[in-house]
Amino acid sequence: MSIRILLADDHTIVLQGLSRFLQEQEGMEVVGQAKDGLMAVALTRELKPDLVIMDISMPGLSGIEATRQICQENPGARVIGLSMYAAKRYVQEMSKAGACGYLLKDCDFEELIGAIRTVAGGGVHFASDFQDKAVS
Repeated sequence: MSIRILLADDHTIVLQGLSRFLQEQEGMEVVGQAKDGLMAVALTRELKPDLVIMDISMPGLSGIEATRQICQENPGARVIGLSMYAAKRYVQEMSKAGACGYLLKDCDFEELIGAIRTVAGGGVHFASDFQDKAVS
């Protein structure tokens, strides 16, 4: 059975690149793509993915607030934040909102795949090096 994934990012190239990469992975299926937080919340309601990969900085509704809404509506929801922001406060805010993971956009695909499998399996995965990264 495949892990059903919803991608949420306001950059088309990120959505397309992640989607293509994840579709090639054994046991993973991208079921939807959202370009903002409102769309991510709506598509989560409609598609009921196993996991949402959420950018935190998007127009309209931020990824943090979208995560909060998704997790309030679906207590079993699994969300991984994927961001360029490395400050500890962003990780903490995503965690408080209900995210089960947080990765930086400069991580390698192997770490992303590992995080997806861990989080979809009920675990958590937060990048260990986020404190050492420069804040943009």
